[in-house]
Amino acid sequence: MVTFSISCCQLGNIQSMVWSSHFLPKNYSKLTIKHTYSYANSTGREKNMSAAMVDSTSSSSSSTTNTERPLANFHSSIWRDYFLSYTPQLTEITRQERVELEELKEKVRQMLVEIPDNSTQKLELIDTFQRLGVAYHFKNEIKTSIQNIFNASQQSENEDDNLYLVALCFRLLRQQRHYMSSDVFKKFTNKDGKFKETLIKDVQGLLSLYEAAHLRVHGEEILEQALSFTPTNLESMGPKLSNSSLKAQVNEALNQPIHTNLPRVTARKYISMYENIESHNNLDLVLKFAKLDFNIVQKVHQRELGELTRWWKDLNFAEQFLYARDRLVECHFYTVGIYFEPQYSRAREMMTKVLTIYTVIDGTYDAYATYDELVPFTDAIDRCGCNINAIGSVPPSLKPTYQALVDLYTQIEEKFIMEGKLDRLYYAKYEMKKLARAFFKEAEWLNAGYIPNCEEYMKNGNVTTTCMMVATTCLSFMEESIAKETFEWMMNEPSILRASSAINRLKGDCIGHNLEQQRKHIASFIECYMKEFRGSKQDAYAEAQKRITNAWKDMNKDFLCSTHDEVPTFVLELVINIARLAYIFEENDFASAKANLKTRLRCCLLNLSMFEDILEHNLV
Repeated sequence: MVTFSISCCQLGNIQSMVWSSHFLPKNYSKLTIKHTYSYANSTGREKNMSAAMVDSTSSSSSSTTNTERPLANFHSSIWRDYFLSYTPQLTEITRQERVELEELKEKVRQMLVEIPDNSTQKLELIDTFQRLGVAYHFKNEIKTSIQNIFNASQQSENEDDNLYLVALCFRLLRQQRHYMSSDVFKKFTNKDGKFKETLIKDVQGLLSLYEAAHLRVHGEEILEQALSFTPTNLESMGPKLSNSSLKAQVNEALNQPIHTNLPRVTARKYISMYENIESHNNLDLVLKFAKLDFNIVQKVHQRELGELTRWWKDLNFAEQFLYARDRLVECHFYTVGIYFEPQYSRAREMMTKVLTIYTVIDGTYDAYATYDELVPFTDAIDRCGCNINAIGSVPPSLKPTYQALVDLYTQIEEKFIMEGKLDRLYYAKYEMKKLARAFFKEAEWLNAGYIPNCEEYMKNGNVTTTCMMVATTCLSFMEESIAKETFEWMMNEPSILRASSAINRLKGDCIGHNLEQQRKHIASFIECYMKEFRGSKQDAYAEAQKRITNAWKDMNKDFLCSTHDEVPTFVLELVINIARLAYIFEENDFASAKANLKTRLRCCLLNLSMFEDILEHNLV
């Protein structure tokens, strides 16, 4: 049960698939097709998908038995071969683009270093860099400025009574792992400890406080109060605003706060939003730089997708593994969400391959294999770590799946050998084995008709979200020099990683459990809670949301409190981005052509002119 793939991939009421005979054991002699379907604008696989019941005739007996497979009705890829058009020539970054980017970058850098650290302008400029997705170019400069701002805040009491600036400073400091006390907001409360009513008309201040409050940790009651006070008043005042830019920012924040959104998605939205702000020299220059940088990085992502689409098409897995989700583009976007920067291009390509193969593995456990087949399959993975010598013990129906996994980790091993990082293979394989065991635990529960208690479910469910495997494997592909201690810290399932996994598990279960229960499927957190506590479905939802809220507090605490020497910031940011992905990949995103995820993919992966052409001709 994998959150990232389940969340974006299921489509209700689509009739299912026809099984290719080479996936079935040799003693399966015939397929009985129950029904087929077709729909407009479909090609190939989509025009000929059927739900199949397989009559199994034993070669050693005249008796006939039926093997029921838990068909999941996953729809085909909506993108088909579209990204094959992204050739190296089409996605080439021109010399003119590179020169212009460097010239603009230097001008923007000069602007940043020349503005005094103790100024409102410096705070706003750093915030703008982060919103527009260009802060990664100036990490050292921003780190120095934020350190200076933090040092100054420690040496003197903050007397500023501007809620907007106090909240902005608070958020920027915490985003850089500097602990600023939430007591700075007490000056904005009355004698009863409630926020002053006079703040209601300060929309910019309320918005800044609302964004800052999402970085709260346990025990910060004033920030809890802020998250009750600000949304109601923003919702009330927002529609009345004459400032269209501020109005758009309020709507966006209420829909998705900055702290829970992916940097790349945030950048795309704010580039469009900032274009409507009344221009001034500094913003014009930064916006021009941000747009050019976004387009150049987008070309890098498009080139990756072109190469990956050719790789996937050559493997022909979409046709071979009809029971699994065909989600190459979504898997790539998932890796973009984790690390979008151009220097991680090869890491994204490898991680996308890992995720696409894991959609097959997940589909094998979740929507194809029987329990008896999964016993030797899991044993082969666990004992041998995807060694081809173990394939003899794998059931015939699952040999192609096992072979795909072997080929994947052989390629990973070759990459690590070439880069002198072979020690990282151990960590990647360790997480792969752990994930297979967790998948099998779910199969055991389903086979026994067992509904675990909530804690037992979450302990295993945190693994089957794949977040732990994704975090460790993503880390292993990064170019940075990463200490052995960091990998071991990750393997020990630190609080921040457990929290990120819990958010993915609970978000996925709240959205998807109704669809999953339409077929034979493991109980979700919702069913586990209802059984254990004899509660209603609404009670279970409330408990899940409470746990999600607490998980964010756990992550915020670990992000602030982990020593910088012990765990690098980029590692913690990677884990937080995995949590943010739970808010991007939602269960029924592909239920219509206007689905949220599809729109985000288009906006982030397709440039504007192509986007308009696609909408006009309905190409995807």
